Amino acid sequence: MGDQSCLKIVNEWDIVAARQLGRNIAKELGFGTVDQARITTAISELARNIYLYAGQGQICIEKLFENGKSGLKLIAIDSGPGIKDIRQVMQDGFSTSGGLGAGLPGVKRLMDEFDIKTSIGEGTEIQAVKWLR
Repeated sequence: MGDQSCLKIVNEWDIVAARQLGRNIAKELGFGTVDQARITTAISELARNIYLYAGQGQICIEKLFENGKSGLKLIAIDSGPGIKDIRQVMQDGFSTSGGLGAGLPGVKRLMDEFDIKTSIGEGTEIQAVKWLR
């Protein structure tokens, strides 16, 4: 466990702020520019989903130090409607917002670890980890 920084997501400017915070923390941990871009893209997708589907929530970015490895954990939490069919939203091309449908499957591909917990009417929590190589 390391330090954790959280930002509330209530408008589009908060998405920009979360991306910037994530990039700064990734850079500080020693991630290269390609992995910094992967991390900021993942943050953008997670924060946008909070904004679009739950209305509000938060993105937490945590520095990880485990077994001599360093990494960064993203935690996206909302108390929105929850996800009815996780398998469906994890399919490439599926979108309820008319977008490209690269959201959550894209986040899973960009990061090294990915976990999603959701309850209908209670909200969703997604955790994704990127390890420093």
